[in-house]
Amino acid sequence: MSKSKIKSLSRISLAGIITNRIGAINRSSAAPARDLYSYAPNKLAAELHPHVQHLIIKEIKEFSPDMKSFYFAPDEELGTKKLAFFSAGQYLSICCDIQGKIFKRPYSIASSPADTLAGFYMLTIKRVGGGIVSQYVLDHWKVGDKVTASAPLGDFTYERLRDANTVIGIAGGSGITPFRSLAKAISEGDEKCSLTLLYGSRTLSDAVFSDEIAEWAKTNDKIKLVNVLSNEVKEGTESGFITADLIKKYAPDGDFSIFMCGPQAMYDFADKEIEKLGIRQKFVRHELFGEFFHPEKNKDYTGDISAKFNLTVHIAGKTSVIPCNADTSLLRAMEDAGLNPPSDCRSGRCGWCRSQLLSGDVYIPSSVDGRRMADKDFGYIHPCCTFPLSDLEIDVPPMPC
Repeated sequence: MSKSKIKSLSRISLAGIITNRIGAINRSSAAPARDLYSYAPNKLAAELHPHVQHLIIKEIKEFSPDMKSFYFAPDEELGTKKLAFFSAGQYLSICCDIQGKIFKRPYSIASSPADTLAGFYMLTIKRVGGGIVSQYVLDHWKVGDKVTASAPLGDFTYERLRDANTVIGIAGGSGITPFRSLAKAISEGDEKCSLTLLYGSRTLSDAVFSDEIAEWAKTNDKIKLVNVLSNEVKEGTESGFITADLIKKYAPDGDFSIFMCGPQAMYDFADKEIEKLGIRQKFVRHELFGEFFHPEKNKDYTGDISAKFNLTVHIAGKTSVIPCNADTSLLRAMEDAGLNPPSDCRSGRCGWCRSQLLSGDVYIPSSVDGRRMADKDFGYIHPCCTFPLSDLEIDVPPMPC
C-alpha cells in the first residue's frame, strides 16, 4: 500500500470494523470459544496489567497544606481484589472528576513493591501553581474517598541488563518519590543495584523523606544519601547545585547510571552538567517531568503565543469545535472542553494520547517529542505536548476513564 493511501486512513473510517467482526462471530453457528481469561497466563496478565484499578483512600499523612501522602487500598466493592505489582520507579495515572470534567494526572509511586503485596500504594502529591488536579486533590481528597487509577506505568526503573551496578540518583523537590520507592526496595532486598542519591532542596526541612532514606542507609551500604541545599548551609550536606563536579565526587570508578527526577528547570541545568561527564547516553535516564509549559521560550518557536485558534476534534464518534490558545497544549484544551481525551504520562513519551493530525500546523518541542519516526511521517501527534500554530483538525482515540 502506498504512503498516501496509508496516510488517508483514519480511526473514523475504520471505527466500524471491530463492531462488524463481533457481530459476525455472534451470528456464527459454531460452538462458543472458551473464555480467553480462563487461561492461567491471561489471568496473571490481567492482574499485572489491569485496564483500571479501583482504589480507596485509607490514610493521609500531611507534610504541609501543599504536600500530602495518600495511602490507597484496593476497593473490593468495585472489583479490585488486589493491587497490581510494579517496579520501583513506576507511576499511576489518577483519574479525577472535577465539576463534571475528567482529568488524568501521573504520580510516581512512593511506596515499595513489597508494600503492594502488603495491600497498599502510597502517592505523595505536591501542589503545583495553576495545577487543576493537584489543587483539587490536596484540598478535597479525604479518607474513604474512592479513586480510579491505571495499572503501574512507566520505564523509570532499574534494569540490570541495561544499567550500571551503581545508580547516581538526582532528585529535586517532589522528584524524590520514585527514589524513595527504589531506596526502600533496595533495603528490602528486592532491587540489587546500589543507589547514591543527590537530593536537591532549598533547605533541609524541605527534603521530604530524607530522614527515612538516611535510616535505610545506616543499615544498608548499597544506599547513600547526599542532601544538596541551595538556600542554606548545614553540616553533613553539600551546598549549591548538582554539578558535574559534585556528581564526580560521589560517583564510583568505572561505569555508573544517572537517574533524574524533578522539575523541568532542573533537567535543563543538570543535562548540561552531565554532558561534561562524557558518559554513554544509555546510562542517563529521565523520569517524566509532567506537562510542558511556555513553548515560546524555545528558540525554534515561531508562533504568536497570544494567538487564539479553533480545534476541531473527532472523538468517540462525535465532532466538536473548541477553542485552543497558542500557549495551551491540545490535550489541556480538550480536557477544559470536557471531551475526556486519553492520556497517561502527559510528557510526550507513552503515546497513549496519540492522535492523527488531519489539517493545520503545530509546534512540538523537540525535548518532549517522543513520537516514532513513522508517526512523524504519517502525521500523528501526541496532543499532550503539541501546541497550535493555526486552526487544527485532529482524530483522537476514545478512552473513557
